[in-house]
Amino acid sequence: MLDRLRITGCFMCMVLVLGLPGCRSEGTEEVRELDEARSTQEEAGDNAEEEAQDTEGKDTEETGRRQEMYVHVCGQVQRPGVYRLPAGSRVFEAVEAAGGMCEGADGSYLNQAEALSDGQQLYVPAAGEDIRAPSGEKAGAEVKDDGRVDINTAAKEELMTLNGIGEARADSIIKYREEHGGFQSIEELKEVEGIKDGIFNKVKDQIKV
Repeated sequence: MLDRLRITGCFMCMVLVLGLPGCRSEGTEEVRELDEARSTQEEAGDNAEEEAQDTEGKDTEETGRRQEMYVHVCGQVQRPGVYRLPAGSRVFEAVEAAGGMCEGADGSYLNQAEALSDGQQLYVPAAGEDIRAPSGEKAGAEVKDDGRVDINTAAKEELMTLNGIGEARADSIIKYREEHGGFQSIEELKEVEGIKDGIFNKVKDQIKV
């Protein structure tokens, strides 16, 4: 009987010994699979975070563009030019950005509280300047009541209808009036690059300020 117990005990020990490697192998595979799953989850989380940061950067940039606008201020202001302003700015803020009105400006013409729009041109007239526009046209456009062209307000196309004034000279006229706050007299037109006595004599009866 004792021999049988010994044999049985040895047999059970062999079973246990032989079974342990298999258990270790299966446990190792489970741990490895768990580590791989965790690694995949962490990688997916990192990618999601990077995508969120990229999207946030694009949204911030787009929001920044929507929060600003550009306005062209010209006429009787100290520093005519194009200015970048916060979206929703008012006329008085654009005038302030351009250094304020000149001494001879007609401040009553503008609605200082009016909201501006992106790409708008804001013209500040001189005191006594007639800038009434025909019905349906924007204020500051060329006045046609007496057939003469106002060189302070006329658009490029209108300036090109004058004798001897082509595209280049029209651009020079617009540039000069923006830099100098407009013309004080028609004779001042001769100060514009490319316009001398000859051209002036051709257009002097066609223009006004």
